[in-house]
Amino acid sequence: MSGATPELAPRTARPLPRAGALLRRLLWWCVLTLTGGVERRGALPPGGCVVVANHTSHADTAALLATLDARHAPLIGAAADYWFASPWRRRICGRLAAGFPVRRTGGGLGDLLERTAELRAGRAVVLFPEGTRGADDGRLGTFHRGALLLAREAGVPVVPVGIAGTGRLLPKHGRLRPALVRVRVGAPLVPSAEPEEARAAVAALHARTVAEPLRDSAVRRRVAALVARRGLLLAFVWACAEALSWPLMPELLLGVVCAAVPRSALRVSLAALAGSVAGGLLALHLAAAGAELPAPLTTERMRSEARAALERDGAGAVHAQPWNGVPFKVYAAEAGRAGTDTGAWLLHSTAARGARTLGVGAAFGLLGFLLHRLRRLYGVYLVLLGGGFAVGLGLILRGWA
Repeated sequence: MSGATPELAPRTARPLPRAGALLRRLLWWCVLTLTGGVERRGALPPGGCVVVANHTSHADTAALLATLDARHAPLIGAAADYWFASPWRRRICGRLAAGFPVRRTGGGLGDLLERTAELRAGRAVVLFPEGTRGADDGRLGTFHRGALLLAREAGVPVVPVGIAGTGRLLPKHGRLRPALVRVRVGAPLVPSAEPEEARAAVAALHARTVAEPLRDSAVRRRVAALVARRGLLLAFVWACAEALSWPLMPELLLGVVCAAVPRSALRVSLAALAGSVAGGLLALHLAAAGAELPAPLTTERMRSEARAALERDGAGAVHAQPWNGVPFKVYAAEAGRAGTDTGAWLLHSTAARGARTLGVGAAFGLLGFLLHRLRRLYGVYLVLLGGGFAVGLGLILRGWA
């Protein structure tokens, strides 16, 4: 046995907090999906790295947490004088964004170098080298050296990342609005990279991401243009006609329009509700006067059911209409023949149609938000919507035959 001093066994590294990182990724992915969608190109290299990105919005942090791999358990450098200035901000930043404080008025480099061991253990440290949010037009400011010095000290690569869409989603001095957020991860730079080299790489990634056209459907664009010009009028007339005689329910129109232009979902749904209520009132008075309007795609059993319900429950019988498959025009006509009070009918029909019309519009609008990045497949969606509607209508007619 030699007299050499035996080497000490290496200390076991603490496991990375991947569970928390995965939960944060899921949380922010859901949030950004609901506000317009998020997508990523590229991936981080294995092992620890320093991520440097452009910074135009507070939403940049959410974008990176939603897209960077949880196996790297990303840490986000945050301004100590803002995000850690009060207990509640400190909790939000630490728990929801895995943030750590970086002083901007002296001592910031020391704050960064404290993360050296975590980088060597395989974590990703995310920094915004501009030190603050930049211009709304996406122009990058000067990159400070701290991120590069940290990478050099830890011996890990610098990974440039370009972020686009967050400036529209949450502007520096504006309010939240829907937007697709895109994150592009670039090729790693060596630890000895200079700030200008990192800045140029981030600027190029950001410019490529912004310039990349979003793939869209020509049909969706035409529908959107039609909605912008005459969407409210079309929804009102369609719903009014359906309450009188037109066989296709306004919910079909909402499925076409609200998925194509989610931001118009509420306005179009309200226009459809107004048209449905107006058409129902007109149908009631025409039937009371003895007029017989055509009622295609209805059955005698539907009319018998509506007639019996109106005799039993009065105008309140219309509350069953959104769920039983009997068209609204059948209830409106039978209400007129039964001499239903106009005021009571207006109240109950507005409530019944409102629950269904606004609910369906909201559901299709949400679907449009969730599938924003798949809008190139809008034509396929229309085929599926039309097929589903035809099958559903056939099943309803068979059930009421």
